[in-house]
This record gives sequence, C-alpha cells and structure tokens, in this order.
Amino acid sequence: MADVFSPQLRSAIMGKIRGAGNVSTEKRFVRLLRKHRFSGWRRGIPLFGRPDFVWRQERIALFVDGCFWHGCPIHANIPASHKKYWTEKLARNSRRDREVTRNLRRDGWTVIRVWECALSRKNEERTATRVARALKRVRDCSR
Repeated sequence: MADVFSPQLRSAIMGKIRGAGNVSTEKRFVRLLRKHRFSGWRRGIPLFGRPDFVWRQERIALFVDGCFWHGCPIHANIPASHKKYWTEKLARNSRRDREVTRNLRRDGWTVIRVWECALSRKNEERTATRVARALKRVRDCSR
C-alpha cells in the first residue's frame, strides 16, 4: 500500500516518535543484575544520554546497546534496502554514543557499555564479572 503522506511529512511524523528503550533487553539485564546480586542500581535516572542503569553513589552509568541500533561489530548488519540511509543513521547513532560517553566521563562518571549479545547465556558470566570489576574499582577508589 502506498504511503498517504509525502516523504517530508512522513519524516516529520517519524521524527516525533521517541523510543522508550528496548524493554526485553533491559529486562534480561535486570535478571542478570538480580541473579548476581548487584545492588544499588536504578533505572530512569534523568542523566545526560539517558543511561539504562545508574549507580548514583558510585557514579556509574551503564548502557545496554542493541546490536542493530548501535552497530555491534559482530552482529550488526545493514539492511539491503535503503542502504545509504541505514549506513548514515547507524553512523549518527555511533557518534551520539561516543559524545554521551565523553560528556559523562568528563563529568566524573564511569561509563559501561554492554552489547545486547553480551547478555546471552554463553556471555552472561563475563558480563557480570565486567560490571563487578567496575563497581569494585570505583568503590575501592572512594575509600
């Protein structure tokens, strides 16, 4: 079926849509945090870049990046149709991620970025260890 809106109007309409995050991926990460008994984390903290999980006291901001939307070097694949659009879109996402990380680090935050694929059963232990090390490093430095 043909689109009833002009490309410009469709773009304006789509541009007003704001995502609420990838709920299923975030829920998997919540299960990982609970399984490994991590505490002190919160979600929905109004911080630059809108991290998925925040440990305020430790000043750790954690992002769970979807493999497609954030360009995982292993699992991202650019759709064959509209290849130019998707290449540019994913490059903008990557630039924004780097900018967010830079700004938070400049403001004294430790930033952790976890790929969606790191939440698989095979990679879960490694991911939990990575988070635990970051928490330990920050907590040891604040003593």
